[in-house]
Amino acid sequence: MRIGLYIRKDELRKDPKFGKLISQLEEASYEVYEIGTKADIRPDTDLVLSAGGDGTFLNAAQTVADVGIPILGVNFGRLGFLSENRPEDVMEALMAGEFSVEYRTMLNATIRGVNARKEIGLLPYALNEVSFHRIGSSVLGIDVSLNGEALPTYWADGLLLATSSGSTAYSLSVGGPICLPDTKVLIIAPICPHNLNVRPLVIPDHSKISISLQSRDEKVRMTMDNRSYDIDPSWRVDISMAQFSLKRIRLATSDFVKALTGRLFWGEDMRNNG
Repeated sequence: MRIGLYIRKDELRKDPKFGKLISQLEEASYEVYEIGTKADIRPDTDLVLSAGGDGTFLNAAQTVADVGIPILGVNFGRLGFLSENRPEDVMEALMAGEFSVEYRTMLNATIRGVNARKEIGLLPYALNEVSFHRIGSSVLGIDVSLNGEALPTYWADGLLLATSSGSTAYSLSVGGPICLPDTKVLIIAPICPHNLNVRPLVIPDHSKISISLQSRDEKVRMTMDNRSYDIDPSWRVDISMAQFSLKRIRLATSDFVKALTGRLFWGEDMRNNG
């Protein structure tokens, strides 16, 4: 088996658990080599091992998602919903074949407007979310068209469009629902809305979304996972499901509900301790 190793933090190399995992892989005759960009990926690579936290996993996903190579996230970070696997569990699962490949929705965004391509260029894909934020002090107006049908204007600090993978990330902090990873939906959620009667909206993941902005400021901040861009408010952003899915390796020991209860303390209640 040929494994591409994606790692961002050099200090992680000093972690004994990391060293042990790499040694185990090499002793089992797995070829392990490091990648930083798509150009580093060698032919016949079976999987990419993302070593770190969810931020590292998002970068790895951006690097290999459209190549079709599955990613295995090994958690050396904090919460770890994408990189959920303990390093001590990985080797045994790979050797025993106790894993499966799941498919996660990726988002594709295109900016349309005068000089948009020149200033921003082609945008990367997003696994968790695409969001828009005001930069100045004035409230932001966000007009959303869903499959050609206009929604009421959102007046808020911003707006977030998340996948089910991103439901436990930024979307969670703005009051969005938690979705099981295999749920084929998108979440539209306002960020600090200046309306009392707006709620997050769940839509099919094959929906076509267009975003137009009303702002008194010269720029609006747009983010795609852990990357950000300052865009002109006169531009339109079209967002849809990418033509490919991210392949993510899921170990047999993985349990999404246990992750929620153990990491986010979902349902923490003295009445449940029994």
